[in-house]
Amino acid sequence: MNKLLSGIIAGLIFGIIDVLLMVPLPIENKLTAMIASFIGRFAIGFFIAATDVPVPFWLKGILVGLLLSLPDAIITKTYAPIIGIGIVGGLIIGLILGRLQA
Repeated sequence: MNKLLSGIIAGLIFGIIDVLLMVPLPIENKLTAMIASFIGRFAIGFFIAATDVPVPFWLKGILVGLLLSLPDAIITKTYAPIIGIGIVGGLIIGLILGRLQA
């Protein structure tokens, strides 16, 4: 499968999962937060596939998940859930894309 297409699909799935996790939470400006979260998680999936860093895919997933989650975590001061989900999601996407690319 084309790497960009696989990144788009992974990003869409990760974005949807993250938005669904936010549904039961009491969040101010929920729609705006959900849109921003979707875009951030979509970017994680996309950039894991699109970047060409000479490290294993699982490590690339962790790094991209961490780096793209940091701004949202800092702005909201909600560090553990945002960074944790970004790292775990990045790791899972990295493992899946690594197997697809092999």
